[in-house]
Amino acid sequence: MGAELPVVFDPKDYKSDLKPIWCPGCGDFGVLQAMYRALASVGRPPHEIAFVSGIGCSSRIPGYTTAYGFNSVHGRALPIAQGIKIANPDLLVLVAGGDGDGFSIGGGHLPHAIRRNLDLTYIVMDNQIYGLTKGQLSPTSPLHLKTVTSPHGAMEAPVNPLLYVLAYGAPFVAQGTPADMAGLAQIIEDAIRYPGFAFVNVQSPCVTFGQDDWQVKQHRAAMKTLESLGHNSTDLLSAMDKARSYGSELYTGILYKNPNPAPTYDAMVRERQQALTTGSPSPARILDGFLQK
Repeated sequence: MGAELPVVFDPKDYKSDLKPIWCPGCGDFGVLQAMYRALASVGRPPHEIAFVSGIGCSSRIPGYTTAYGFNSVHGRALPIAQGIKIANPDLLVLVAGGDGDGFSIGGGHLPHAIRRNLDLTYIVMDNQIYGLTKGQLSPTSPLHLKTVTSPHGAMEAPVNPLLYVLAYGAPFVAQGTPADMAGLAQIIEDAIRYPGFAFVNVQSPCVTFGQDDWQVKQHRAAMKTLESLGHNSTDLLSAMDKARSYGSELYTGILYKNPNPAPTYDAMVRERQQALTTGSPSPARILDGFLQK
């Protein structure tokens, strides 16, 4: 008999029967489609994938896939995803959330996930607003932005997610937009394939509570691909310089990709477990020893 042909997956293989209930025109529709495309290109079957999310519009994503899904509490997606990856390192684990979920209540978990360098892909849909709870300021909202709860304008400087994660030591940092579906799908695929913690910030506009002058149409006109600019994604200082332009320039593509990936935490845990159990008596033998006493 001849060799079996490899299984080829289609984006629809990752699409569940649950229909998204986002507002018509929401950027998250495009992000979800890009995820389907990226997963099909990677070629892992749905039962080998786990999606974890927190709370927010974007955090509905696990339910829209055929993979394992866990919709957790607000801001706690990263620690739960780490536990899943350590318990079963063979799973492909992706984390989905928003800017509020990731940089406000969950902000304290991000540096520790990065320093542990688990093989996770963290996709943040950054719309600079709390869309699910009707349009309050989020950590990435621009200074002076007026909202339903800040009618006189924001007085706090926004978080720069790209600069944050680069400073924390993330080995893979990228940014995309649903205005460029092919580019976003490729970015997510590259992030999934990277052997370590990968962060993808997606400028995903909120059509209901977001800024009217910063929607997909404006993204398409303003975006500048890093590839077209000749950016060297292995140059950390150049990546940080580009990241400083968050809020004024929309750079898309891979800002930084460490060319010398460090060992991942989940791989080291598995090695430690094997080292500690090699030559050790079996659980049954240990139990027999107790029963004989």
